[in-house]
Amino acid sequence: MRILLLLIVTLLPGLALAQPGALSGNLSSVGSDTLGYLMTLWGEDFSRQAPGVNVQVQASGSSTAPTALAAGAAQLGPMSRPMQADERQAFEARYGYPPLAVPVAMDALVVVVNQRNPLQQIEPRQLDAIFSITRLCGAHSVPLRWGDLGLTGAQWSKRPIQRYGRNSASGTWGFFKQQALCKGDFRSDVAEFPGSAAVVQAVAGNSRSIGYASFGFHLSGVKMLAVMNDQGQAITPDAEAIRSGRYPWARPLYLYVNKAPGKPLPPLVAAFLQQVLSAQGQRRVSEAGYLPLSDSQMTQARAALR
Repeated sequence: MRILLLLIVTLLPGLALAQPGALSGNLSSVGSDTLGYLMTLWGEDFSRQAPGVNVQVQASGSSTAPTALAAGAAQLGPMSRPMQADERQAFEARYGYPPLAVPVAMDALVVVVNQRNPLQQIEPRQLDAIFSITRLCGAHSVPLRWGDLGLTGAQWSKRPIQRYGRNSASGTWGFFKQQALCKGDFRSDVAEFPGSAAVVQAVAGNSRSIGYASFGFHLSGVKMLAVMNDQGQAITPDAEAIRSGRYPWARPLYLYVNKAPGKPLPPLVAAFLQQVLSAQGQRRVSEAGYLPLSDSQMTQARAALR
């Protein structure tokens, strides 16, 4: 969290110079589906502050952000995961410096089952065995039916497990692969969906299914499973556990931007980030279902703005 705070505080002094009402032009965002709704909310707020600016949001997956930024096709690159080394290198090859990562909200990757499913918690090794072909997290067997996860009774013990997840353009897919699958490979029978909302809706409609999604998409019809930690404790993905780091799959959400070292941000980008990191911008984070930046982060950010 200290690294995230330093990124914000380092960036904010330059933002105080932005005057949204006097700006005009086009501001384009290409990237994360997880951040798509939040970017739309921020874009609407920004358009009210800066009527002369046309904000365009394309939420086609985190993997599209680095390419768009490197090509100059977008000024904002929302991502639900950090950029990979090859993505940063492609940007540096063109500009001579890396893109700047600005954390804007907190999220977590959650495991969801149908609300009628009696399962309450899951071990990371079990989850890896359900979704991966490689089982690098150490499981010795593959759960094929809900009885393999401890559910009893005729209704559940013989019921097959159906797997739902994201497509490979998604940062959530990449984060799940790295964290939950120990960098292993997915099974071929995982049904892929283009967004977390679609995953959650599919799980809500199928009592046999299990899926993974962003914390911001915990909708009715599903329940989030607690995840067992190394000490055998079941950690529920709530706000406290995510903020404290006790929940194992907490993650920041980023906006990547093109900022040359020693030079100010372009005025449109600076003004947009100023709004995102404002009290209103962080309220939008809560409205979208995510966690705003911590009080200590925002206190120091506001001090930097002054």
